[in-house]
Amino acid sequence: MLKKLLIITSFFILFSIVAADSFAFESSKLGVHILHLAEVAKVKQVVNLKDQPETWNYVTIPFTLDDLHKRKDWKKFFAECKSLKIIPLVRLTTRFNPEKQAWEIPTRKDIVDQITFLSSFEWPTEEKHIIVFNEVNHAKEWGATINPSQYADLLRFTADWAHTEQKNYIVLPAGLDLAAPNGSQTKEAFTYLTQMLWADPNIFEVVDIWNSHSYPNPGFSSAPTRHAKNSLRGYQYELEFLKQKTGKDFQVMITETGWDETPGLSEWLSSYYAYAMQHIWSDEKVLAVTPFVLKGSPGPFKGFSFFDENDQPTNQFFALQSGLEKVTKALADKKVSSL
Repeated sequence: MLKKLLIITSFFILFSIVAADSFAFESSKLGVHILHLAEVAKVKQVVNLKDQPETWNYVTIPFTLDDLHKRKDWKKFFAECKSLKIIPLVRLTTRFNPEKQAWEIPTRKDIVDQITFLSSFEWPTEEKHIIVFNEVNHAKEWGATINPSQYADLLRFTADWAHTEQKNYIVLPAGLDLAAPNGSQTKEAFTYLTQMLWADPNIFEVVDIWNSHSYPNPGFSSAPTRHAKNSLRGYQYELEFLKQKTGKDFQVMITETGWDETPGLSEWLSSYYAYAMQHIWSDEKVLAVTPFVLKGSPGPFKGFSFFDENDQPTNQFFALQSGLEKVTKALADKKVSSL
């Protein structure tokens, strides 16, 4: 009990100290990861405060091969994004194979078909952001195999094809699971990246913006003050790795992050969000943050959800809003005190 009290006290002392730092977080960086097209209508409820000027925000959304038959739905989605001032980050996805219990490996034809489909729409912004698949250091995300060389080849093909479309595509690689160990079903993220470089030493030259899944691990529940490759600051370790290997300073979009709410974590969420906004996501290299997930309830993502199965706001929703209010007020107070 004493150890727990010391940890709690230390966190509040640290929070009070760093709260005096300069505030640079812009709410326009915020967005949400959604799973279905119709959910875009709720994004602004999560990331905008009442009585505050409306900003452009982000949404991450998967685009499966089955979506190639949903032209009307995607046309409506892009129109809603334009109307709502939302910038879509479209993640290419294939089909789930129930026999393998894994997402199928894309073919080059799959990639061409998806980019051709996406190019046929009017996007809300001139730049069109696409994410080249998902957490490929998990076998279940890549045809029940782990193959950095094959992914590097298809990442290059996708980027080259998208860039030659002359549609102003911005290419992001798959976000990796930064907490995954080396094993039969997963590969440690930096080992995976290293093996991509072995296969293609210039592979990251085709990437426009880095993509990170910087979750507060272990257990999606650690404090935002933690420094480790599997923490909210995981993207910093990735960018440093890339700097060492390529000499390039990447900007990053954090397209998945967030806490899995438990009874013991609930009371901390508001402060955790506020701290992350002030001292991590305010990093000038971070262009966007789309916490996972707008609506994952009922199901395994219930604890991450901003809306429940009845479309009612969850504690996650109120915690993020409260955190955003704290940061906004602190920024306003700082501006007034400097006058």
